[in-house]
Amino acid sequence: MKTHAQAVVIGGGVIGCSILYHLTKLGWSDVMLLERDELTSGSTWHAAANIHGLHDSANISRLQNYTMNLYKELEAETGQSCGVFQPGSLYLAQTEAREHQLRLQAAKAKLYGLQFHEITREEAEEKHPLVNYDGIRCIMWESNGGNVDPSGVTNAYAVGARQRGAEIHRFTPVTGTEQQPDGTWIVRTPKGDITTEWVINAAGLWGREVAALAGIEVPLQPTEHQYFVTEAMPEIEAMDRRLPSVADRDGEYYLRQEGKGLLIGAYEKDMKFWAENGTPLDFAHDLFADDLDRIMENVMRAMDRVPAAAEAGVKRVINGPMIWSPDSNVILGPVPELKNYFMCGGIIPGFSQSAGMGLMVAQWIIEGEMQYDMFPWDVARFGLWANNKEFVKAKVADQYGHRFAIHYPNEEREAGRPLRTRPIYQMQKDMGAVFGLNYGWEHPQWFAGEPGAKDTNGFTRQNWWGPVGEECKMLRERAGIIDISNFAKYRVKGPGAEDWLNAVFANNMPKTVGRSCLTPLISVRGGIAGDATVTRTAEDEFWIVSSGMAERYQKRFYDMVPLPEGTTFESHTEAMCGFNVAGPKSREMLQRMTNASLATEDFPFMRSQMIDLAGVRCLALRVSFTGDLGWELHCATEDQEKLYAALLEVGKEFGAGPVGARALMSMRVEKGYGSWSREYSPEYFPHEVGFGPLCKMQKDFLHKEAAAEQMAKDPREILVLMHIDEAAVTASNADATGGEPIFRDGKGVGRVTSGTYGYTVGMSLALGYVKYGLAAPGDEVEVMVLGQPHKARILHEPPFDPKGEKLRA
Repeated sequence: MKTHAQAVVIGGGVIGCSILYHLTKLGWSDVMLLERDELTSGSTWHAAANIHGLHDSANISRLQNYTMNLYKELEAETGQSCGVFQPGSLYLAQTEAREHQLRLQAAKAKLYGLQFHEITREEAEEKHPLVNYDGIRCIMWESNGGNVDPSGVTNAYAVGARQRGAEIHRFTPVTGTEQQPDGTWIVRTPKGDITTEWVINAAGLWGREVAALAGIEVPLQPTEHQYFVTEAMPEIEAMDRRLPSVADRDGEYYLRQEGKGLLIGAYEKDMKFWAENGTPLDFAHDLFADDLDRIMENVMRAMDRVPAAAEAGVKRVINGPMIWSPDSNVILGPVPELKNYFMCGGIIPGFSQSAGMGLMVAQWIIEGEMQYDMFPWDVARFGLWANNKEFVKAKVADQYGHRFAIHYPNEEREAGRPLRTRPIYQMQKDMGAVFGLNYGWEHPQWFAGEPGAKDTNGFTRQNWWGPVGEECKMLRERAGIIDISNFAKYRVKGPGAEDWLNAVFANNMPKTVGRSCLTPLISVRGGIAGDATVTRTAEDEFWIVSSGMAERYQKRFYDMVPLPEGTTFESHTEAMCGFNVAGPKSREMLQRMTNASLATEDFPFMRSQMIDLAGVRCLALRVSFTGDLGWELHCATEDQEKLYAALLEVGKEFGAGPVGARALMSMRVEKGYGSWSREYSPEYFPHEVGFGPLCKMQKDFLHKEAAAEQMAKDPREILVLMHIDEAAVTASNADATGGEPIFRDGKGVGRVTSGTYGYTVGMSLALGYVKYGLAAPGDEVEVMVLGQPHKARILHEPPFDPKGEKLRA
């Protein structure tokens, strides 16, 4: 066994073997995989191995289709069969909400050229005559859906990797991973030690144990999961073709042909955890005792849908483990607190995503970044707060039991909450705040006026639509108080602070104390890794305010530029809270609380001061994400309750009150402001999002060369604001929410990134990207709200305060 390698993959399941294969495919041959037992041990060997292309996330759909297409190429390349069956898949909708979801997915499929479209009942009966289609509102057909052989796929990846020079060592458990002072790793095994640049944890059921060897915790929890295969059925034996699989997610089961019988599996409400305190090291190709009674309610629904299955005997039952993250997405990416330690765990639809996942890992390691924005998979979407075991178990139980439930726009599930709260949580709750989860924190989405209110969920306008409108009108007409404690806050202090910030960010840092600037943070490929407001508060001190949910993600970029000697960078996100007080009466309201002058000549737009408000020391910034006159006020967390109470009390005189995150979303879209992870991401370049002028090319900054290379080209897409026809949204009772395709003259030209109703401009609005040269301001387009075409026009300017007169008043 070699003693050195560029990368060591730990885990010989389908994901570990895919990562190894893709590392070699992208050019690294000096790579190794270590497996404690046989390849496919753990979860891989007993997987149902269904494959499908569509996902609510466009980028995950791309990766799933890449995976499905690669399997046959892999067979041809390696000579190893992957056992690919692609008779197609039928997707059934029993409810109006499921119909909305499927129609939206069909619209996305049309935009991205994927195979997914509606068919009639007669066509469905021809494809799968054993299904009872009574009660089905809508049927979609995915022509390349099907399943693969788990062992065949895993071994095909392994053969392909070996052919390109990789080594695979079975029965080689990893007993230690130790980082050296130079950043390299020593991976310890009973067969000898390996020195490597990269450690990749793809250990599946043992992902937690392998992570612990490096001193880290990951929020993962295994469960039991069952499916069974029936005896041969005469109806299937009589057929000369393979039946398509059936996705009846309202019925909460999955079903496909296996041999001459059917495979039926379920995600039952009465789920069962396994290995809560650690996965046994002697577990390999093992299963649990059958427990079909636990899934019988789901099975009976499957029997009602395919009556012939009720007459078939059970041939075998598979009850095996799966390992889940709190949101059921993979936990993937370099661990921000370590150097060159890559995590890839918690994969549920592994055979639909294996190739795409392997490609993304290989791109990140070899090229420094993935081609797609995969923040929904990024390990950094969870902070260290997520390692609370009770939180993880509650979330996993909820995800398992609702595996096939629809994830609605703006949906906030309650499992495991509250986990992190700030001092004013109870005050907000008593005022009727309805909370959402924001990087682990409870954060008010809207105010119902009385305690105990909850969201309703759906694709159409819900119970919060009206109250959110009242919050918007209150702020635009008088003033509103928005909790912005979820923003990330950092202090950079020392003699090298200005130089360091100029080396990190693309814009020039403020030269004068009290001035602020908006600046992009550039990613490895030249895209937008973040946007921040940077304020100079002293000759040697600056404050950064940025996206809270991106704090751990953006740590990777800050760490790329060494701090000068004597200069410190500190996160104050937990130590400080904040409020945005905005609206035409915000100045008058705040002036009642401070002796500092808030007059425009004394406190102009994009300036800052340290001021006292009702006896609370605050860093006040003259900015507002609402696009209206306003101030951000950042105070110590221990002062949050005192400041909030004072703001609310003074606000009563002016008809001002609390405003939640959904109203802020509406107002920033009225102004055409983008938001990180929606409009701004590494996938889009500065001149595509309107940040070109903020990139000062006369200085050096992080990834300047990549940005310059991209900005020298025409934009691929441009960010635009659209007004959706009022008659259309009134008829559908729905606004765009994000993800909806945009068409022009029948041709796909873009997608929505944020959608909402603009209450104070009387317009249903959508921010989104359209392909450069195919659509422009003034053009009419169609936005596929609920998967149906809604006429819209691309606006020349935002409908609220287009010249910024209110903002600068």
